[in-house]
Amino acid sequence: MYATERQQRIIAEARRAGRVEVTALADDLGVATETIRRDLTALERRGSLRRVHGGAIPVERLEVEPSLATRSGRLTEVKRRIAARALDQLPSGGSIILDSGTTTGAVAELLRPDLDLTVLTNSLSAASVLATHPGVSLYLLGGRVRGQTGAAVGDWTIRALSDVVADVAFIGTNGFSVARGLTTPDQSEALVKRAMVASARTSIVLSDSSKAGDAHLHRFADLGDIDILITDTDLDDDVAAEIRAAGPDVVTA
Repeated sequence: MYATERQQRIIAEARRAGRVEVTALADDLGVATETIRRDLTALERRGSLRRVHGGAIPVERLEVEPSLATRSGRLTEVKRRIAARALDQLPSGGSIILDSGTTTGAVAELLRPDLDLTVLTNSLSAASVLATHPGVSLYLLGGRVRGQTGAAVGDWTIRALSDVVADVAFIGTNGFSVARGLTTPDQSEALVKRAMVASARTSIVLSDSSKAGDAHLHRFADLGDIDILITDTDLDDDVAAEIRAAGPDVVTA
């Protein structure tokens, strides 16, 4: 069993049981306890688990929905690599929708200030970055601002999106899988993400591979509703193949 497969088994067991123990995992997977400890350390660095004495617990038990500040400190370099690959999909002189989130926020940070682009966003942090870019025509989607994520949500946001057709939408997600599609914990954000998918000619989801297999309360799209998933090279090859079979292209960074 490869390390990636083993770590996915560990995450699945942690979410099923609420915690995992080093010795039990070593016995079940037929590896040394030190191998399991290295796996748990790697998963903690990715933000999937939190190490505790003798084992680990899934981050979902610690925080129902991680705050923007919490997520900003996780997998920073991976998210920047994903964002850099997303720049290849920018329409020249066209328009994009930029969702709230840390990976989509990295896209805003990497955009050249002189780039000729129209950007619609519901993210306060992305808007503050792009407001001083002379080449960008910036539209801030209004609505109720969620303090947890800094995202504008609600009827105002959805109505604004219903009146536009953008070239590309860059959308974040809290989980993705072939069985459950694209999901997020908050209903209001799910409705806005769904409207973003509907308002764009091309929909691109940006997500690190630690979210593969995650399923949260609210589904905003099936995998067949999006065109491209940009993720990192830690995504298991078999999972990537299943996702491609469901519809979207898979690009790794």
